Amino acid sequence: MVEVVPASVALEPAVALLEAGDLVAMPTETVYGLAGDATNGAAVARIFEAKGRPRFNPLIAHVASIAMAEEIASFDPLSRKLAEAFWPGPITIVLPLRAGSKVHPLATAGLDTVAVRMPDGFARELIGRFGRPLAAPSANRSGRISPTTAAAVADDLGDRIRLVVDGGPAPVGVESTIVKVEDGQVRILRPGGISAEEIEALIGAPVLRQTGKGTIEAPGMMTSHYAPHASVRLNAANVRPGEALLAFGPNRAAGAGKAIAVRNLSERGDLREAAANLFSYLDELDRAGAGTIAVEPVPIAGLGEAINDRLMRAAAPRDLDRT
Repeated sequence: MVEVVPASVALEPAVALLEAGDLVAMPTETVYGLAGDATNGAAVARIFEAKGRPRFNPLIAHVASIAMAEEIASFDPLSRKLAEAFWPGPITIVLPLRAGSKVHPLATAGLDTVAVRMPDGFARELIGRFGRPLAAPSANRSGRISPTTAAAVADDLGDRIRLVVDGGPAPVGVESTIVKVEDGQVRILRPGGISAEEIEALIGAPVLRQTGKGTIEAPGMMTSHYAPHASVRLNAANVRPGEALLAFGPNRAAGAGKAIAVRNLSERGDLREAAANLFSYLDELDRAGAGTIAVEPVPIAGLGEAINDRLMRAAAPRDLDRT
């Protein structure tokens, strides 16, 4: 039986489990992560096993400091500028592996790069106390809705892990933005909690977007992901019989009153509020029993890019791939 422990008293038991090569579900500012020692092959294998995650899909190595990141990866000047501006925070930087890096090859899916992030809050404190990077994908079964509360983790993975650290609802609510610097330009591999506009304001240049379906270079790049059991219908102007409705803003789709259930990401149209509510509201609508969740249009600007990315992957055909 999984134990759910408040973050205020969870540090020592969490470190003990990690030292033993076990897993811990920990809160971060983005979503809850399923953490294991990134330098321990058996611990990393347990992450893949617990999630049912394909092993060609790399994991993010979470660090407590830039110094810890430098032990496993090599920084170019632009990547360092991004780290210094946005860490700790919801941005992951894909970097060349440093020679002699102790991150296990299973965590990098055998690539010559490693995705690195410095989280905020309890997660960073835990990594600092543990003293080694933690591999930590979202704490859910592979391909399903990412958890933003300890209860959601316990409900999904409670029979597969021993400890969930309860740090309250995740304030950002969507995973980190993943970027890679190539030829002096920043490319976004996955939109997330730091918007493209924020990055562009820092570097004084436009960012590139990932185009098409190519090589898996980082987590969250597979076509089908973040999916409820119900199918998802995007940009809905009306609600069909038997559907639930994921709404946005003050104006409703036609027939909204007949929806099996309704959740509004943000009544006032605030994208930060919408991002924080996205996964929990998808989960609540999924539990309402509808075969389909109709989703009202969400603007693309700012955090809307990350929200729409998650919704498109949630709506993708389930037989394409799964992360």
